[in-house]
Amino acid sequence: MENDLRAALIAWLRADPALAAINAIEEEAPLSVTPPWLGIAASGSIDWGAKDRAGREVRIALELESRTDAAAEDAPLLAAIERRVLDLPPFQPGFELASIRFLRSRSEARADNLRGALLEYRFRIFEPL
Repeated sequence: MENDLRAALIAWLRADPALAAINAIEEEAPLSVTPPWLGIAASGSIDWGAKDRAGREVRIALELESRTDAAAEDAPLLAAIERRVLDLPPFQPGFELASIRFLRSRSEARADNLRGALLEYRFRIFEPL
C-alpha cells in the first residue's frame, strides 16, 4: 500500500497546474534537473488497521529544492504543494485514504544559492474493500 500511495501522490502533484513552475516532480531526488524540483525524501509505514481491514500509517517527507536568496520567495509554492497534498482524493487504486495530516516542515539555505524545504505528512490508509 505504501508504494501505491507514493505513486498516487506523485501523479496527483504532477497534475496540478499550480505546480507547473516545478521542473520535476519525482519519487526521489532527480539526478540532473535545474531547481526547483520536488521529490520524496523519505517514507516509512507502520501497521494501522481495523478488525476487518488491513491498513497502514505512512509518513512521507517531500523535499523542494529551489534556487533563491530569500526563504519567503518559496512560500507561495510551498503553500500550493501543501494544499494539493491535503486534497488527495480518498479513493485510489490499491488503497483508500482515511486521513492526511501535516506534521512538520523545515527550511534551510544550501550552498550555491540553493534552498531546501522539507514537508512531512502522515497518511492513514486502508486496503480497498
